[in-house]
Amino acid sequence: MPCDTAASNNARRKRAIEESIARLRQSLAAGTTKVTISRATGALVFTGQWQEQRDGVADVCAYRKLSAAGSPELRQAIARAEAISGSKLNRQVVEAGVHSHDGGATWHAGH
Repeated sequence: MPCDTAASNNARRKRAIEESIARLRQSLAAGTTKVTISRATGALVFTGQWQEQRDGVADVCAYRKLSAAGSPELRQAIARAEAISGSKLNRQVVEAGVHSHDGGATWHAGH
């Protein structure tokens, strides 16, 4: 996965990524971090507490890691976000790297 690529030879960074993903999972479960889905594209962004403790982990990387692990916290957060936005998550758009730097106000192609 892209968030693992740079960390593959750096044990400290790999541990930091794993700890950040664990914090995200916990904050999704607690409801202190939420998923926002773009109505126009179906991309997602994490908003809330995790933004302050993400340790440089991109939303798309966090999504990929949690999705690959079958995270029930992620599935529930996505279901809530889809209900609120009226749009479905578009996994292809997420995988292409569409993201937001401002909590979902604007969206950008992958860079």
